[in-house]
Amino acid sequence: MKSNLAQCEELAFKLPVNERAILAEHLIKSLDDMDDEDVERVWLEEADRRYQAYKSGAIPSRSAEDVFRDARSRIR
Repeated sequence: MKSNLAQCEELAFKLPVNERAILAEHLIKSLDDMDDEDVERVWLEEADRRYQAYKSGAIPSRSAEDVFRDARSRIR
């Protein structure tokens, strides 16, 4: 069963580009209304979620060397 986030994301990606842009604007504005403690808490939760996904092998990883090499090749 998909999470609420996955379901929302799936639906959002089916929207026309202009509606996705409006949705993104609304979501960003909702974050702007948060105080600093809430923002920090949300980022810590997201960092932990990503770390757990990395540890479980659910997301791939790359060496910093590869990442920086690719980044440098794109800006030259």
